[in-house]
Amino acid sequence: MSDIVIDAPTSVTTIEAELNYLEFTGEKPVSYQYDPPPGVPKRSGVYRPHRVTISNARVAPPPGALSLDRNGFELHRYPSALSDFSDPRKIQSLYYAEAEALLKKATGAKRVVVFDHTLRDGSAGRDQGVREPVKYIHNDQTFVSGPRRVRDHLPPDEAEQLLQGRVAIVNLWRPIGETVQSSPLALCDSRSIALNDLVASDLVYPDKVGETYALVFNPRHRWYYFPNLTPDEFLLLKIYDSAGDGVARLSAHTAFDDPTSPADAPPRRSIELRSLLFF
Repeated sequence: MSDIVIDAPTSVTTIEAELNYLEFTGEKPVSYQYDPPPGVPKRSGVYRPHRVTISNARVAPPPGALSLDRNGFELHRYPSALSDFSDPRKIQSLYYAEAEALLKKATGAKRVVVFDHTLRDGSAGRDQGVREPVKYIHNDQTFVSGPRRVRDHLPPDEAEQLLQGRVAIVNLWRPIGETVQSSPLALCDSRSIALNDLVASDLVYPDKVGETYALVFNPRHRWYYFPNLTPDEFLLLKIYDSAGDGVARLSAHTAFDDPTSPADAPPRRSIELRSLLFF
């Protein structure tokens, strides 16, 4: 459950915006994370924008109503001790440890293993290795690839033992440098996602193939966003959960073009950590 009282920075309760959904053609979409072979498109699959209502999560729900295990996401406030995210060694030595402590406190997990991170920058002149915000709806893992992540990052015997209990994958997402005024995240309430909405997609790297979910349009989807997120705030996103009994097992998210963003809004910069949680 979110541990902060949210002071609404705006009275706007909803906005209308376009989000990019997959048009399912019967073929599994593929996205290359490097330059593909000649003649092969970097990304397959047809995505089409749908205009949806996105609720301001700072003012629309009752305070504290949105939570990781209920809706698949939640907001927290905690300033990071790291202000300069340009050095990957400092991210791994300082920010990873800080994030593990925050995740334990927020979720009650007994053990947290951060396994990677991604820096994002919406500017055309972003540094090499820094990615742009992703503007199509997705979830970073599937019900197949979620358990596989445990086996990828832990010794075989230990992984199999841990997979006998509850395992979750949660992203910790934080703005960098300044308040987010462009390309914010839209977050889909887990309770509004049906299994038929999920389409497994291949994520191809030079040394492996991962699997993510794309979403097809469903008018029942309920979308939220937190406007004006600051670097002192962070989001937790449910990516995978082996638990049942009404616990959110995944969610979906996407960057989007906010029609209320100022024309001179700076490009969004952010960092997302991906972590395994064991209970």
